[in-house]
Parts: sequence; C-alpha cells; structure tokens
Amino acid sequence: MVYYFTSNVVDPPAFIYVGKDKVESNKKDNVNIVYTPWSNLKKDGSMAVGQVGFKDQRKVKKVLVEARTNAIINRLNKTKTETFPDLAVQRDERDRTIRDREKKLMLERKKEEARVAKERKEKAWQKDHAYDDVFTEEAMEENLNDKRDANFYDDFM
Repeated sequence: MVYYFTSNVVDPPAFIYVGKDKVESNKKDNVNIVYTPWSNLKKDGSMAVGQVGFKDQRKVKKVLVEARTNAIINRLNKTKTETFPDLAVQRDERDRTIRDREKKLMLERKKEEARVAKERKEKAWQKDHAYDDVFTEEAMEENLNDKRDANFYDDFM
C-alpha cells in the first residue's frame, strides 16, 4: 500500500509517495525521514517484507524531525490518496515508453544520417560530372576553327 501526496509549496507541484508504516510513525516526534530517488532503492529476496536497502549511500539524505508540524501534516493530508499499485506493471510501462522514445530518436537520427549521406553523394557526383556538358561531341564541333566564319577574327579589333 502506498500513500500519494501532492505538495503545492513548490512550483511545479512536487509528487510525494510514502510506503505505509506499520506503526504510523508520522504521528510521532523525533522521526528520521529518509529521502532518496527511487532508482537508488535496492530490494532482494533475502530482505523482509517492507525492508529496502540503498545502492548508493551518498544519494541518501536523512532528516531528523524533532517536533511534528500540524500545519504541514494537515496541508498534505488534504491531498492524500491511498492506492494499491502494481509497481511491476508501472515500471514495465515506463520502460516501454522510454524504449519507444529511444527508437523514435534512433530512427530520426538514421533518417538524418541517410539524408546527409545522400546530399554528400549528390555533391560528389556533381563535382565529378561538372564538365560533362562541356565535352560533348556537339560542343566540341562548335569550337572547331575550320567551321568558323572567315571574318571571325574581325570582331576582336
């Protein structure tokens, strides 16, 4: 069972989820609160139900709350929802969306690379065949001096 809260103190609103504690320790004073990203949580088969570990202790932040602040608790309790999520399904869906996004980016990258390669190939072809029209038989015959007018050189003076 998981409790979900929305904190509107920050912009954009923060989404907080809390695993249900057997003894409801949020109603006590002198409570240690542990903050860590979900990707830092470690769970294996040898652990008891509800027990988790951390992959990297440097990402764990612990805060001691000496006295409970009712104003904060009341504000969060207004946004409290209790659900029984299937976290494996949620993670599979999230992984699928990430894979789909990466596939889309890879396809776009491949299309861009193919377009650039095609442009380079066209430029190389144009460079190699730039003088093809100049050296045709018809153009070569026009440049022969024996088929020119006798007064051809008169235009230069």
